[in-house]
Amino acid sequence: MAHPHALTEPFAISFPPFPLIIINNMQYLEFTFTLTPKSEAIEDVLADVLAGVGFDSFVRTDQLEYTRQQGSANPEAPEFVAVAPEAAQFKAYIPAAALDMAALDAALADFPLPSTTITYQQAEADNRDWNEEWEKNYFQPLVIGNRCVVAGTFHHDVPEAAYRITIDPRMSFGTGHHATTAQMLCRILDDDMTDLEVLDMGCGTSILAILARMRGARHCLAIDNDEWCVDNSLENIRLNGMDQIDVLLGDANTLTDKGPFDLVIANINRNILVRDLPIYVSRMRPHAIIYMSGFYVDDVPVIQAKAEECGLRLIDVRSENNWACVKFARG
Repeated sequence: MAHPHALTEPFAISFPPFPLIIINNMQYLEFTFTLTPKSEAIEDVLADVLAGVGFDSFVRTDQLEYTRQQGSANPEAPEFVAVAPEAAQFKAYIPAAALDMAALDAALADFPLPSTTITYQQAEADNRDWNEEWEKNYFQPLVIGNRCVVAGTFHHDVPEAAYRITIDPRMSFGTGHHATTAQMLCRILDDDMTDLEVLDMGCGTSILAILARMRGARHCLAIDNDEWCVDNSLENIRLNGMDQIDVLLGDANTLTDKGPFDLVIANINRNILVRDLPIYVSRMRPHAIIYMSGFYVDDVPVIQAKAEECGLRLIDVRSENNWACVKFARG
């Protein structure tokens, strides 16, 4: 998923609670953010905001706090008891050379979720191989029934499935574990991809384009506004022996002379989708299909209103953990 820089509504890049990559021989800084109230949604939005100012690694630290128990009538009761913290701590990492304190403070001052308090402390990051830590301890294969499995190059004893996507993820999103990406994978598995011209907008690791091509799409164009995602997409396409998938660095403005497309896949966020939907539709064939995700169920009416304004017809709405995935047809 791409890192949108303009964010005014809740949005999550897909990451489970794990560390990410710290490039060898590059000095990173560790920022520990304290968030009040404690909320995964707030952490998701913070990660996206931080990505927009140069942070590329994130770690949730869901640790319990301990407090001394007072006045217990039970002599066997422990002196200290665990309590869930009201505030969450969230670590983020940035190359020292990329840090712009003014940009960071401005981004936090303009944080899109009201009634959220964010403070932070800064330190030099430990010299650790975060990629190795993640591979060993956090990223597990994603299995969708017996239909599809997404696994890393380092996984062994991977379950059998009709389609296996091998990725070298090196990032906290695009592994398929987030509800938005998983729902997109399911749609690609459910629909006929035969001979389609596909656009994967905000491609991240390009696993959606890869699966579409495995399912018979004639050609896929994957676009992301993050150069790192473009490089990682090319590596993942190579790992899976795929052809007929092109990857470009850019945004919706890149589409001027691209297409027309039979299927558009856009897993981004509400505001970017509403802004760029007219451009997507202009590059779609009559009766083409578009899948959209990256927003909450409560945001569906806003997406639907814009889609209908652009001449799209709602086919259905799916949801998982309050994340929506919608399907529209042109004409």
